[in-house]
Amino acid sequence: MWAVIKKELKYYFCTPIGYVFIGVFLMAFSVSFYFTVIGYGNVNYEYIFYSTPTIFVLAFLIPLLTMRSFSEERKNGTEQLLLTSPLSITKIVLGKFIAALIVAIITEICTLMYFAILCHYGMPQIPTALVTLLGFLLFVTTYISFGMLASSITENQIIAAIISIAFFIITWVVPDFNSNLEGISFINMLYKYTNGQIDIADTVTFITFSIMCILLTIVVMQRRKSVK
Repeated sequence: MWAVIKKELKYYFCTPIGYVFIGVFLMAFSVSFYFTVIGYGNVNYEYIFYSTPTIFVLAFLIPLLTMRSFSEERKNGTEQLLLTSPLSITKIVLGKFIAALIVAIITEICTLMYFAILCHYGMPQIPTALVTLLGFLLFVTTYISFGMLASSITENQIIAAIISIAFFIITWVVPDFNSNLEGISFINMLYKYTNGQIDIADTVTFITFSIMCILLTIVVMQRRKSVK
């Protein structure tokens, strides 16, 4: 599995993909920092993660990491080599997932420089900031796992990206039209973490959904292997 992780990380950081992901996210984060912190004169680091620029840009950045996971392998004809390798499908899927998650974790670590800036001007709430970082990691993990599932069902990277973006936006805006659907809004779940609340039900939902998507991706790839 480490070989897959290393291969994926090499792709992310030997091509512009990883740097674009980190750079664009930090640009959006900077805009959020200006409007939610400097604009209001507060030191609430956690609110930056829930602001519209951060969430909106993330909707398009996550597919950047995941859309090629399996689609590109299929399109380039390297899927056969992948499926017939000594590694199990489970290890291949987990390797790709972990590599994408590592990029997201590196990005999240980079946001700590904003926390350091806030510490210079005031005293941010450290427990709330830590809970927010946990919630944001769970939030990103959920969309990475779904993005990989989308990539596994099509050989077209653009279609995989569109599916991921559509899912992200639908779960974001649907509760605005029907309050009964708030339970499917991962963004609303994230909001609780930005208030320093670790909701067990939401945490279980994040983790369960991620595991479900990973398992479905494994099933899809197993079926493709059996067809091969």
